[in-house]
Amino acid sequence: MTGPAIRARGLKKRFGEVRAVGGIDIEVSKGELFGFLGPNGAGKTTTMSMLTGLSRPDAGSIEIGGIDCSRNPKAAQHLIGVVSDESNLYPELSGFDNLCFSGALYGMRRQDRSRKASELLELFGLVDASSRKFSGYSKGMKRRLVIAAAIMHSPPLLFLDEPTSGIDVESSRMIRQLLTGLHRQGVTIFLTTHFIGEAERLCDRIAFIASGRIVRTDTVERLLQPVQGRYALTVSLSGGCPIPLGELEVAFPGLDFQLQAPDELRVESGEPLKAGSLVRFLEDRGVEVIEARKRVLSLEDVFVEITGIGAGSMLKEKEGRWR
Repeated sequence: MTGPAIRARGLKKRFGEVRAVGGIDIEVSKGELFGFLGPNGAGKTTTMSMLTGLSRPDAGSIEIGGIDCSRNPKAAQHLIGVVSDESNLYPELSGFDNLCFSGALYGMRRQDRSRKASELLELFGLVDASSRKFSGYSKGMKRRLVIAAAIMHSPPLLFLDEPTSGIDVESSRMIRQLLTGLHRQGVTIFLTTHFIGEAERLCDRIAFIASGRIVRTDTVERLLQPVQGRYALTVSLSGGCPIPLGELEVAFPGLDFQLQAPDELRVESGEPLKAGSLVRFLEDRGVEVIEARKRVLSLEDVFVEITGIGAGSMLKEKEGRWR
């Protein structure tokens, strides 16, 4: 490959009246592990479909490894491996035969694809299931085999759409380890995910997309700078109790208070927070505290601040609880 691994300019895509992607620019360097984050409906999968030649953009240009794919979306297929959020393997073929068939599609010789299939089955922990039909695999095993099939031809660029979504913990952990290994070998990885903690651990740079537009692209280190060394406490309260914000600000001058909802108080500080004194203060004033959760601020908080989108189910946090 020459030039950046991926260069896209002004990508747009509509589905009827719905604007899925509204003019975005992306550039990914060779050997980079690039995260593409956003909520459901933000345009992640549509963008990846355009970058991989599965969908034509309404406007914009795409280069993959220096190859102009604007007129011929399939021109760079030999350079990429694609792991979609749905399985594209054959349910009646065994794991071994699915891998060999994938290799054949890329013109690998019979001897080479048999050898590579055996190596990947070992690497992905699927040797014992190699002769079983793909339809009999668990969801986590299926995801592992789909990734193995995508790298059968040793592509320098790998696209993955939600690779750890909805699978067991063991498979998720194995996939993250495999991606780290591929990254170290110099493979360029374009990763879409709902799990911000996963992207924070794996990626070199991250782009946040919301409502079809990229709102921020930066290194993980720079994205985390505004929240480094800050701590948060979320206090869930019984409904109907007035929260004495003014009194709290006077009694705890070093803390920042924000009412997230009528029954939820968020507290931030540059120092580790002690929940006990705050909880006692509230209860002494007749406010019933149901739960307090504390954590160090993370990339999740950066995402919410930049996009204005609530964390919801896509964001995972490490938290301690007092009941």
